[in-house]
Amino acid sequence: MRERTPKRLGVVGTLVWDTIRYRDGGPEQVEEWGGVAYALSAFEAALPDNWEIVPIVKVGSDLSESAWRFLRSFPRMDVETGIRVVPEPNNRVELVYTGPERRTERLTGGVPPWLWAELGPLARTCDALYVNFISGFEMELDTARSLRSGFAGPTYADLHSLFLGIGRSGLRVPQELPSWRAWLRCFDAVQMNTEEFQLLGTAVGDPWALAARAVGPELKLIVVTLGAGGAGYVADAAFQSDPLYWPDTRHRVATPGPARSGTEPADGAEVVGDPTGCGDVWGATFLARLLGGDQLQPAMIQANRVAAKNMGHRGASDLHRHLRDRLSTQGDV
Repeated sequence: MRERTPKRLGVVGTLVWDTIRYRDGGPEQVEEWGGVAYALSAFEAALPDNWEIVPIVKVGSDLSESAWRFLRSFPRMDVETGIRVVPEPNNRVELVYTGPERRTERLTGGVPPWLWAELGPLARTCDALYVNFISGFEMELDTARSLRSGFAGPTYADLHSLFLGIGRSGLRVPQELPSWRAWLRCFDAVQMNTEEFQLLGTAVGDPWALAARAVGPELKLIVVTLGAGGAGYVADAAFQSDPLYWPDTRHRVATPGPARSGTEPADGAEVVGDPTGCGDVWGATFLARLLGGDQLQPAMIQANRVAAKNMGHRGASDLHRHLRDRLSTQGDV
């Protein structure tokens, strides 16, 4: 698998047509593609030159032509392999910001989840897989389990909307993650934001202590985005930064020693702007830097910087160019 040139990163997620509104005299509303578009933009900007991106996305037929045009605007994206047009209406989300980071979210439409019979052949064309739970309905737990046993490459998942239920009229409401132990065992590395991380640990107390017990030969890394505070992590004692080596420890006995943990604060003054997609940009940049050879903490530092850069760009159109400028001016850390 490691000899393939170029290497291929599969990106599983949902393209969402976003309507973003701001209260209290904010800027005019934004209507355009969002959801996994933010992660795709960050991968386009940050992945090493010897990688190509394979979006694995179901698109509703009502917005399929617009989706094709958007995806074809990325220079190094394979849009032929993993895009499936489905008859259901495409996901649409209305975000209403009531403060710098506080918002309400309403989901309508809804493409169906991937079944393993559909996902497996697509995943196997890839060297690594990034799963972004944008809607929370990208796959059921049984499919995630099949992915774990049926895909030999490294897997990274942003669990985001698995922590969101749906209330009246599509309003998203925070919820604990059912079967969270099983979900964590499905991936080599997972990402959450601080609110989701607190929900993960609701039933057992301190989430950081839970994370230290959860990491091992199967789940190797948990990263937690902390907003303006940067990001934190908990890693297995034997954690290796190169994701292509993550599958090597599966099904092995745990390495003796305590889990590693730490934080990487955001540098500079707090950035004011549009926070939509910052977590997606953070995770994609972080994984891209690891795939490019960065160690854990330098990758987190760069992800902090690029996520802050996202605050200054509204929406996902041309976002990859905006983010690439940030990366080119930073150099290696």
